[in-house]
Amino acid sequence: MKYLKLIRYQNLLMLAFMQLIFRYGFLELQNIPLALADWQYILLVLATVSIAAGGYVINNIMDVETDTENKPENVIVGKFISHTKAYNLYIGLTFFGVAIGFYLSNVIGKPSFASLFIILAATLYFYATNLKQSLLVGNIIVALLLSFSVIIIGIFDLFPLTNEENRPLMGLLFSILLDYAIFAFILNFIREIVKDLQDVEGDSSQGMNTLPIAFGVKKTTKLVFGLSIIPIVLILNYINANLFSAGLLYGTLFGLVFILAPLLYFTIKIWFAIKTKDFHHLSTVLKWILFFGILSIVVISLNIKYNA
Repeated sequence: MKYLKLIRYQNLLMLAFMQLIFRYGFLELQNIPLALADWQYILLVLATVSIAAGGYVINNIMDVETDTENKPENVIVGKFISHTKAYNLYIGLTFFGVAIGFYLSNVIGKPSFASLFIILAATLYFYATNLKQSLLVGNIIVALLLSFSVIIIGIFDLFPLTNEENRPLMGLLFSILLDYAIFAFILNFIREIVKDLQDVEGDSSQGMNTLPIAFGVKKTTKLVFGLSIIPIVLILNYINANLFSAGLLYGTLFGLVFILAPLLYFTIKIWFAIKTKDFHHLSTVLKWILFFGILSIVVISLNIKYNA
């Protein structure tokens, strides 16, 4: 169980769930050719999850002092698992993910795409060892990496079979994946700042340079309030332009109830948030919004299918 906690298995399950949903709850329903066979797509998920798990391990190794201050009950490296074993696990997981990436890149006839997995692994390493301490840089990188997990689906499953004849349809499907990647980026970026608000005391004692440390908790909460308006406006416009106007009742209701309403709740609550438990609660709210945001692609796809 300690090893599962070390790799933050809940987050990995969410990542795998997201990639499986986009394949089997969206692309498979479009009646289009896909570049990867089912077992090869599972390998793509394994590659992404393995590299992400390696990132969590190296992050935990580098965060021992900070976590001892912020969340002593979550400290595993040096307490239950030695540093040597943790480093070996990091190397094994990263190597496994990159190796699968090399294999899949050759399967689709694009060997240069293997560099994407190397860049992903290297970015996670530099984030944990250096970039996390830079103002906003770490937040942006974490948010981008989640978005990349959506975009890579299109790169490996759609792009290799795109030709002149199907380019408009493939382009449309890729643009939908890109919309969700942008949604994931914005929500995760906001959530990373909320997590910094939650960990401000420990981060400050370890010399971190996060927004709450640089500008104060009060100003940062107001900034998060302002940032939360952006996804509300974008989602409201998306629902109106792409779901409501198209007569997709179930997709519209799902978006309003499970995505827009919780976002409005978050926006109201963040204005008054002060305590650590407030920020922890709001971070959890954003995680659930992200979960239902991912699930919405299935609802919308089925709504389109049975409305046609």
